[in-house]
Amino acid sequence: MINQATLLNLLANKRALFSDGAMGTMLSQNLPTGLTCLDYANVEYPRVVESIHSEYILAGSDMIQTNTFGANRYKLAQHHLENQLEQINTAGAQIARQAVSASGREVLVAGDIGPLGVRIAPFGRVQLPEAHEAFSQQATALIKAGVDLIIIETMTDLYETVEALRAVREISPQLPVIASMTFTRDNRTLLGDPPARVAQQLLAAGADVIGVNCSGGPNQILNILRQMRRAVPDAIFSVMPNAGWPEQVEGRIMYPAAPEYFGTYALSFWQSGASIIGGCCGTTPAHIAAMVQAFQQSPGLELSAIEEIALSATRQPEDEGALPPTKLAQKLRDGRFVIAVEMDPPRGLSTHKLIAGASLLSEVGADVIDVADSPMARMRMSPWAVCSLIQRNVGIETVLHFPTRGRNVLRVQGDLLAAHALDVRNIFVVMGDPTSIGEYPDAMDHYDLVPSGLIKLVKQGFNAGVDHAGSGIGQPTSFFVGCALNLKAADMEAELKNLRRKLKAGADFILTQPIYHPALVTDFLQQYESQFDKLPVPLIVGLLPLASARHAAFLQAEVPGIEIPQSIRDLMAVSGDQGAQTGIRLTIELIQNIKPMVQGIYLMPAFQRYDYAAEIIEKTRTAE
Repeated sequence: MINQATLLNLLANKRALFSDGAMGTMLSQNLPTGLTCLDYANVEYPRVVESIHSEYILAGSDMIQTNTFGANRYKLAQHHLENQLEQINTAGAQIARQAVSASGREVLVAGDIGPLGVRIAPFGRVQLPEAHEAFSQQATALIKAGVDLIIIETMTDLYETVEALRAVREISPQLPVIASMTFTRDNRTLLGDPPARVAQQLLAAGADVIGVNCSGGPNQILNILRQMRRAVPDAIFSVMPNAGWPEQVEGRIMYPAAPEYFGTYALSFWQSGASIIGGCCGTTPAHIAAMVQAFQQSPGLELSAIEEIALSATRQPEDEGALPPTKLAQKLRDGRFVIAVEMDPPRGLSTHKLIAGASLLSEVGADVIDVADSPMARMRMSPWAVCSLIQRNVGIETVLHFPTRGRNVLRVQGDLLAAHALDVRNIFVVMGDPTSIGEYPDAMDHYDLVPSGLIKLVKQGFNAGVDHAGSGIGQPTSFFVGCALNLKAADMEAELKNLRRKLKAGADFILTQPIYHPALVTDFLQQYESQFDKLPVPLIVGLLPLASARHAAFLQAEVPGIEIPQSIRDLMAVSGDQGAQTGIRLTIELIQNIKPMVQGIYLMPAFQRYDYAAEIIEKTRTAE
């Protein structure tokens, strides 16, 4: 057991102190699948736990954490093990100490305390005194067993973390304590606290080391570390990132960041203020070894020299809590040709066909799925729920169609917040179909904002952190916003003026209505450039593959803004049963003709024939 002064002295004499990695990941790979409580491995499989500790020590860890992350009474009660709490925590500390003794090295043993696994008041029914007692019970067992310090880690609730700190301090005022929290993709805790506030509150509560762990990969944690250090520059920090955001592959949770990637960040963590460096979920002894090796290979490197290390290829521009750009935004920014496909929400509760169709489109190379909102003014499932389902179950990004019609300014803002909370950040702002053409012609059809006004609200309001009334919304959103364009408008001058208003409001990209002749794109671009300048945002052209002669006739006669050349209608008329294949071939030819002029296509498969869209995508990608 050490005290705060000893820890500070140790850190002062080491360029960095390396912790271990993911005990849970390693145990899951080495224990029988029937063991549901990993903490109980201290009792049931102590040699397996000790061997994992030994692997991390061999990799270069200067500190190992006891296998007691979930060994509090609330989590143990889920496995009917609450009466064995002291035994499990004591065994965890003893096993770690045995691994250190066998190694012959001086390695610290940190008693690991994780979240209670229950919500604390006012967001749950467990009161602070009850939480305090639970933390006290676990900390007492660990300290009695002889740990060198306590690490309170992977915490999501700042109040819970502070209560855990108080509990440890009451038992042992001089024992060093690391308090480490985890953050969501928007660089906030689960309850919305930003890194700066977390650092300030933990320091005020008495943490000897302020930590950030779990969360995303090294890049996100580096950003959070820098924000924390700016808020409390004299504090001591620890970082223990996941091996990237977890991905589900064939039913298994996988972490994409390789050990070599961690090695490139080790020096940067230290340069940015981290004195303790380790890993969390998905990190193995190989990840720790890579970071240790990065330091060993630069023994004479001083802090000032580290600042010159070129890590620009892996760093993102620092942004106070903002999410990184969407994948669609990144692809368009990088000049890639994107393929979007429209899907209609289901009419009922079943989403099986929807998910199956989205999976097919993702597999063949679609970049994004556009989800329509009540197309043709017909009742459908909420589109932002569909977007969330697709993103969560298929893993492909979506674009939420967001009509202004039928929404007052209150509902508009509430729906925007709902979409962003579901991580739906690409939106396509459009007026929407009038209810008079749909199943509920008498339904309310009013609106407070036209599309350009809604784009302004999103880009200049929500994305700046304020609502329509100018009041703060807590943190800025990060929407990527598209606008509509009709390349065959009856009054093209009016259409261009409307487009200019949308671009001035902040539109990021343009989606057009379906076209059937490349000259529409050429004529539009020439007209725009002659009147203004080069089009400042990506143009993604709408394509609706024809399925039959009857389909072509319907579109020509009844859908405003669509004009199908007579030559194409004649060709569809003589195609007979091969109409769909003719439509596919014509669409692919049109794509090749317009591809040099645009940055993407927006497929609208008729009659939910996603297999036709898949064929078009495959052939388009093959030709790239």
